[in-house]
Amino acid sequence: MSTTLDRSQDATVSMDEPVRPTPAEPIKTTFNIQEIHQLLPHRYPFALVDKIIDFVPGEKAVGLKNVTFNEQFFQGHFPGHPLMPGVMIVEAMAQVGGIVLTQLPEYNGGLFVFAGIDGVKFRQPVVPGDQLIMTVELQAFKRRRIAKMHARAEVNGQLAAAGDLTFALVEV
Repeated sequence: MSTTLDRSQDATVSMDEPVRPTPAEPIKTTFNIQEIHQLLPHRYPFALVDKIIDFVPGEKAVGLKNVTFNEQFFQGHFPGHPLMPGVMIVEAMAQVGGIVLTQLPEYNGGLFVFAGIDGVKFRQPVVPGDQLIMTVELQAFKRRRIAKMHARAEVNGQLAAAGDLTFALVEV
């Protein structure tokens, strides 16, 4: 048995050409509904984010919610004058924040839940036919279990709601 190596098919590298590192996997900047469902536990009627349209790991996410007349809460809020409840707007913003938090390298599983909602103000109504664009930015992540985020929601470029959200990581 021969131990000689056949190098005739080895690639040669010219000294004139720099060796290029293999490109790293590109950073994911958008998420569709199926990918969101892999990251968040929320399901109908509480799945309130249709798409992530911009994502910067460890910093922020921008999510989209198409508000339709078929939303369950419009049946009673308010008949004849449908208005998205403020608590649902806050929950939608929190779900966008959940995308940021579940993608942190320090995240090892568990469930992020509300620990505080501070200074949230509602500036204009959100009604069927609106497209709610929510931007949530990570402010701090302490001891791998407490996160503070600033959230804002806009419709047609106009501020609909904004405030600070605090999350706690709980084991499930």
